[in-house]
Amino acid sequence: MAIKKVWIEDGCTSCGLCEEICPDVFEMPDEAKVIDGADFIAHENDIKEAAENCPVEVIKYDEL
Repeated sequence: MAIKKVWIEDGCTSCGLCEEICPDVFEMPDEAKVIDGADFIAHENDIKEAAENCPVEVIKYDEL
C-alpha cells in the first residue's frame, strides 16, 4: 500500500532521528516537520522506519 499522508503529532522531542533516517521527507528546524511536496511513495520504507523508531511515537501516516 502506498503512503498518501504523513504528519507529526504534538510531543516531538526534537531528537532528529526521523531526519537522520529520511531527510527527503523530514526536516528539523526546531521541531521535526514533514517537508511540503515530499515524495511519500519513493520514501515509503524510510517513512515507516522513522515512525517505528520514533522514541515518542508521534510520526503518523495514512496508506491508500
